[in-house]
Amino acid sequence: MTSRIVPDLVSGQVLTIQPPQASVEDAAKAMSARNIGAVIVAEEGHLLGIFTERDLVRRVVALGLDPKTTSLDQVMTSDLATIRPDDEQARAMDLMRRTGCRHLPVMEGERIVGVVSIRDLYAALERDLEALRTGER
Repeated sequence: MTSRIVPDLVSGQVLTIQPPQASVEDAAKAMSARNIGAVIVAEEGHLLGIFTERDLVRRVVALGLDPKTTSLDQVMTSDLATIRPDDEQARAMDLMRRTGCRHLPVMEGERIVGVVSIRDLYAALERDLEALRTGER
């Protein structure tokens, strides 16, 4: 069976969206509180970028920037690969492999509808393998 991004991998998500002027500290606290690896950076519903744990390490900590005074628009990833809700799981995996990212915003036109992570893809793969093992597919 071919899994679609929505609803098979992403459905009912509560997105964590931060404005571009939010501090890195605020984003890190939000990620920690929600146990997630990335926050969407958007303004008035318009996707501007994504800020990930990797960005935190490479663009903030490693450079000695102050998380309290550094804004997300200074350190976010803005050159984003995105995926559509009706795209297949394999497309998300291929995009992540080619771009080296671990989170893909899910876009329906200009509307942000979710984020698919490598963790989501791994869980779906585990389910697929288990279904094959037990003969459910």
